[in-house]
Amino acid sequence: MIETTDVKQLLIEADGLLHGHFCLTSGLHSDTYFQCAKLYQYPDLVEKIGKELAKKLADIEFDTIVAPAIGAVIFGYEVAKQAKKRNLFVERKDGTMRLRRGYSLQKGERVVIIEDVITTARTIFETLDAIKEFEPVVVGIGCIVDRTQGKLDDALKINSLLKIDPVVYEPADCPLCKDNIPIVKPGSRTGA
Repeated sequence: MIETTDVKQLLIEADGLLHGHFCLTSGLHSDTYFQCAKLYQYPDLVEKIGKELAKKLADIEFDTIVAPAIGAVIFGYEVAKQAKKRNLFVERKDGTMRLRRGYSLQKGERVVIIEDVITTARTIFETLDAIKEFEPVVVGIGCIVDRTQGKLDDALKINSLLKIDPVVYEPADCPLCKDNIPIVKPGSRTGA
């Protein structure tokens, strides 16, 4: 299995671990940003981490992976490939996540949701809302980076390759804002 420091090192080497002042997709501010899309430039790295997450999910009985677009589509596909499972994705239409493109799930189909980085799990909950009409059974959550600080352990059983507790701030309490450090919004929901 990849050790925590190895995943972090892969992110560093791919310029995917950034330091500065960031507005996260969740709306929280942080001095650290994980740009997993930088890993996606290198198919061999995606294959390596996809295999590792598939191994972590091996004890979970499931049929299908569902990943939210845009950030987790490539990683979700790779984990599905390694686990030999079906792969779907949800995407935004008119600001709401939806299962589109003729995709559907069977009632009771066992699903694992794959994300790249989880902070507040807002996108996970949007993904759950997007598929609930099909009445699947969500049996797990997987990600590259879990930065929830254990706050969602009761609600979600997250399987991650890197669990880290970075500092996050509510915008009103952000010392980086108070120091007038320019903010960057690199997330797929609102930025570049």
